[in-house]
Amino acid sequence: MAAPKEPRPCSIADTLALVGEKYSLLVLREVCLGNGRFDQLVRNIGAPRDILATRLKRLVEAEILTKRLYSERPQRFEYLPTRAGLELEPVLMTLMEWGNRHLRPDGDRPMVLEHTCGHELVPVVTCRACGDPVRHEDLTPRPQSPGWTVSGPTAA
Repeated sequence: MAAPKEPRPCSIADTLALVGEKYSLLVLREVCLGNGRFDQLVRNIGAPRDILATRLKRLVEAEILTKRLYSERPQRFEYLPTRAGLELEPVLMTLMEWGNRHLRPDGDRPMVLEHTCGHELVPVVTCRACGDPVRHEDLTPRPQSPGWTVSGPTAA
């Protein structure tokens, strides 16, 4: 059997195909913060209007966002996260924490998230089964796609 000509099947790649375009995660950030109107998004993200409209259309088509009419005349919409969009919020939190730690070591952070317990949120990935924090050294990758191993495609 010949080695596959396509790249590794990967849920990360599939997800990035939906949300990895420039501005897409920033749109989701703003919508999760409650800023779902087009003018708010333009102002807070700084994206060109045509590109922002394209990103919004794609996120709605992917069912990451939904749009709701808030004005009849003129007709205007606001964007809200769907369940799938809200499930991406921990990704945003983790990216923000990484950026705070590695790109802003002086502690000059533009935003923090406060948890309902009153403390600043520091997201931690945990195992759903045992509750332990996930560490790189505790993980064992097990490729599930036929013709692939951890190191790449299997040879003929």
